[in-house]
Amino acid sequence: MELNIPGSRTDVLLHACCAPCSSAILECMMQNGIRPVIYYCNPNIWPEQEYLLRKNECTRYAEMLGLEIVDDDYDHGTWLESVRGLESQPERGTRCQECFKYRLKRAAAYAHSRNIGVLTTTLASSRWKSLDQINTAGQEAVKLYPDVLWWNINWRKGGLQERRSEIIKECAFYNQTYCGCEFSMRKQESSVRLLPEDSL
Repeated sequence: MELNIPGSRTDVLLHACCAPCSSAILECMMQNGIRPVIYYCNPNIWPEQEYLLRKNECTRYAEMLGLEIVDDDYDHGTWLESVRGLESQPERGTRCQECFKYRLKRAAAYAHSRNIGVLTTTLASSRWKSLDQINTAGQEAVKLYPDVLWWNINWRKGGLQERRSEIIKECAFYNQTYCGCEFSMRKQESSVRLLPEDSL
C-alpha cells in the first residue's frame, strides 16, 4: 500500500490503541520509509491490568521494530469525567466521539511539543468504529496547533486487514475482545451492526 502523507512533512505521530491494530499499519509505514513515534494514550481502558497488558504488547512490538514508543499517563478518572453523563450511550454513540476527542487532543498536544508535523491513529483500522467520528475528532484535535496536520486515512484498505491477522499470529499478540472501557464490555452481549461506511 502506497502512502501519501499530507503536507511536506514526513515525521508522524501514530496514536496507537493496541499492538494488533498497530501491527500492519506500522509495517506499512516502515515499508514506505516512515518511522513514526508511537503514542500510547488510552486512559479509557479498564481495568488497569488490561491497560498494562495492551501497553506491554504494544511496547513489545515497537521494540521489535526499533521504534520509539511514548506512554501517556493512565488517568482513568479524568477520562471518566470527560464522558460523564454518556455512560449509557451505545457503541458508536456520543461517548465514543468524546473518547476519541479526549485521546487525540492529548496526542495533538504531544505532537506539537515534539515538533512532529503529522498525526494519525490506529483507531481508523477497526471495522467496529466510525471513521466519521474518528476523523471529526482528529480534525478538532489539531485545530489548536497549526504546525500539526491530521492524516485522514482509512487503515482498513490496501490489504492491511489481512496482513494484520497474519502478524497477530506471527507475533502471538494478545488480542482483546472489547474496545477498552467498562461500558464497551456491553458490546460482547449484543451484536454490533456495521455501518455502510465500514465496508471494505
